[in-house]
Amino acid sequence: MVGNFHMPPTGYGPGSQPLGEDGKELEYMPMPQDMRAYTLHIPEIEVGETHAPALTLLSEIARACEAAAKGGGSQQFDLSGLDEANRALIAETMGEGEVSVRMHGIPAVAAQESVFAGVWGLKGAGLDAVEVGPVPAMAFARAFAPRKAAGGSATPLRPGVVNAPPLVVELNDKSANFTAGDAPHVVNLTLLPHTEEDLMWLDSAMGQGSVDILSRGYGNCRVTATATAHVWRVQFFNSMDVPILDTFEVTAMPEVALAAQEDLMDSAERIVEVLEALR
Repeated sequence: MVGNFHMPPTGYGPGSQPLGEDGKELEYMPMPQDMRAYTLHIPEIEVGETHAPALTLLSEIARACEAAAKGGGSQQFDLSGLDEANRALIAETMGEGEVSVRMHGIPAVAAQESVFAGVWGLKGAGLDAVEVGPVPAMAFARAFAPRKAAGGSATPLRPGVVNAPPLVVELNDKSANFTAGDAPHVVNLTLLPHTEEDLMWLDSAMGQGSVDILSRGYGNCRVTATATAHVWRVQFFNSMDVPILDTFEVTAMPEVALAAQEDLMDSAERIVEVLEALR
């Protein structure tokens, strides 16, 4: 049986309690109000007939996004032939997204994802281009070229190394037997007991490759190639840069670093919308 409703006694609720000794009321931190969402960005540039090369290039980039979304390969577009005005329109339209890739080697190349997922700006010695694809093709080609050689299981043990050696045996075995199309094999360090010395020893045993990927959002995700074929270090950090997930992945490229086919198709549609607005 439901009891009768009773009003709360007086002296409770907002405003019923005395102020603090300093006479100030308790202030609460503001709660999040809005969710970040995509809004169409129209370049603040007066577009004229002189911008025809840039508009044509944007149309080609949109078609390349659609092709990549349907399983086509990456396409690269050279920007070096554009004059300053057309180059400015491309830069203003592309903007800057949350993912950046550093590919070490000669020459070193930096890639910055635009506001359109899967559309990358490439910069390096003698290189000024836009590439369309899930991730820059060079990230695959250079990934495991060693900047710091992998010591493997022969890496000298140090005091405090307890659980790392069996993990290296597991990772090396998965690396040696990996074939294209295999499901990723993940070793989750966050769920495994380990010491700081274990982590240092793992770094030496797996080595350091030539590709670093950083995805910035509400937290950071850092994807780093090791010098062991097909082995990547994937680390997630919260907004305070505190690690919340630390893994090794044996795969061609961690999925978190790739623009999905749906994202590429969405990018094609958004670039077309921008072109329609500019024209």
